[in-house]
Amino acid sequence: MILRPLFWLMYLPRIVGRGNLPEHGAVLLVSNHLSSLDTLIIPTSAARPVQFLIKSSYFEGAGLLGRFKRWFFGSIGGVPVRRATGRDARGALDAGSSILRAGSVFAVFPEGTRSRDGKLHAGHGGAAWMARDTGAAVVPVGLVGTGTVTPLSHLWGKPRVEVRFGEPLDLTDLANVPDGKARREITERMMAAIARLSGQERSGSVNATSRD
Repeated sequence: MILRPLFWLMYLPRIVGRGNLPEHGAVLLVSNHLSSLDTLIIPTSAARPVQFLIKSSYFEGAGLLGRFKRWFFGSIGGVPVRRATGRDARGALDAGSSILRAGSVFAVFPEGTRSRDGKLHAGHGGAAWMARDTGAAVVPVGLVGTGTVTPLSHLWGKPRVEVRFGEPLDLTDLANVPDGKARREITERMMAAIARLSGQERSGSVNATSRD
């Protein structure tokens, strides 16, 4: 109620394909990642409430500011996750799967971290694992301009942010494919669809330059 009109005024995002988001059932949104703005612009542009993974440090801190951060990021659908491997990483995947099994919408950035060079980097397998594990509809999202836009810049004729929702991916042909091979193919289809929507050049390598 607060952020949607606020972000509309600040960024006037152009939203394309919002109707591609299924009205009911579990949906996994997979998007490129250009800016910290992405975790806010997707939920405020979607037709349904969206939850997403967010760095656990955003939920930390003492005093009034710390309490505000925990309330704010929890209220907008953030699920805290530590940037780690092993038990912490598996816990994040399990949290995402639980949200999807409840029939909700969950958004992830398969690149893992935001792109500093503007290219679309290779996707990690976590998103494909959740899709395979839950059977959720997979909807690709292409974000354009979030890495360079500034608040109210559209008032001076600058390019606007665009949020492009693609059609759900058809994964039915992978139903009987072994898990490992299926996850690799799902990841490739995700990244190919995101590239088409965002217009980004694909780097062909894992993003190891960003800490955000």
